[in-house]
Amino acid sequence: MPPHRDGQLSAGSPLVTRTCRVPDVSFRSFLAGRAAPRLYWTSSDGLEIAASGAVARLTADGERRFDEIRERADELFEAVDRDDGPDAARPRLFGGFSFSAEHEPSPPWEGFPGAEFVLPRVQLTRTEHETWLSVSARDTAEATVEETLSEIRAEIEALPEMRPSGDSPGIESTHPATARDEWCSQIRHATERIREGELKKVVIATALEVELAESVDVPDILERLRTSYPECYRFLIQPSSSGGFFGAPPERLVSLRGQTVETEALAGSIGRGETPEEDDELAAELAASEKVREEHELVAKTIREGLEPLASSVTVGDRRCKRLSNIQHLQTPISAELDCDEHVLSVVEALHPTPAVGGLPLADAMRTIRETERFDRGWYASPVGWFDADGDGEFAVGLRSGVAGDGRVTLFAGNGIVADSDPEAEWDEVQLKFLPILNELE
Repeated sequence: MPPHRDGQLSAGSPLVTRTCRVPDVSFRSFLAGRAAPRLYWTSSDGLEIAASGAVARLTADGERRFDEIRERADELFEAVDRDDGPDAARPRLFGGFSFSAEHEPSPPWEGFPGAEFVLPRVQLTRTEHETWLSVSARDTAEATVEETLSEIRAEIEALPEMRPSGDSPGIESTHPATARDEWCSQIRHATERIREGELKKVVIATALEVELAESVDVPDILERLRTSYPECYRFLIQPSSSGGFFGAPPERLVSLRGQTVETEALAGSIGRGETPEEDDELAAELAASEKVREEHELVAKTIREGLEPLASSVTVGDRRCKRLSNIQHLQTPISAELDCDEHVLSVVEALHPTPAVGGLPLADAMRTIRETERFDRGWYASPVGWFDADGDGEFAVGLRSGVAGDGRVTLFAGNGIVADSDPEAEWDEVQLKFLPILNELE
């Protein structure tokens, strides 16, 4: 059955989903044997999902892309025929948005419109103790869906429980989008604007094109990132065979369950030490930095203000240090109770882009980004995640990420710039942010 595209869904035809328990298997083996679209999502709370195929593909562009996706999803989920499978295995739409409403797909972002969400035909869900297979369809008899479920279950039961990760593809060469001298010049220009009062903060990003010695198997890279960065999200959004967006972002944009929102401010970073004592010294230096505190507090304040029009209460937690394998960040947890039932995409739209990836004032920061950066951010630093029929969902910020295709991977990283940012120090810091994926490619 061909997928429904762009929200053109058959009126009244229910979404039929059937689920069964399956033995635990290698999710990488599952994805390796399935055609695009391929999707992968895992969070530190233990939920892991691998999926493929498309029952529906919802796309949108421009300023109304959040509203259009939500409207088309409401139509898709208007009638749902589910069995008694677990809540974790429920149908979900997976996808993301472009950083800018003006985004137009071009290399390396072919196949990535302003927004796209896929309701997969086949979804494999691993919770803390169980693994479940779900098959979904529209305009199809229930018996046909159950027959397909049995067929795919037999395929999955033949897969190995574990799969060796294999060797990394190796790197032939790297090509920065911005040379060091040009980057430093960009940072000096941004700090001048900030000192003159045009801006309070702006995030300047750069890209690194990596030519590979061999073809890359993105699920293998994500599996290695599981070991290196277990506290991070990991995702793959591959709309076609030509390329896939993937990453291991440390930052949650939003999680919505019912009327409870969980989010965070993650801004300000420093490297890790060679010893526990050096690690603690660096963390103390990070917390004591006036520049970092200013940057971090701007992010936390703006997130709180973005939530307040939707919420009956907003709670800002204590600032702390979040340690990853090669970098440390200042983190402030933020939660809210909404006034009424809201769709997670409404909260996503209210928060994106946070000052951690854009800047303040937002309109001036976005203009500075467009004038400064020599590449298209595409979906980098954008909301990526999932939502369900109730409008609940979870989104990460698409950082520590890259887009793979045609024997190369393009990586992205950026830094928050304030008045006293030092260009040379900013260059050193932004190189650290390439390392999570770059190390797994070498």
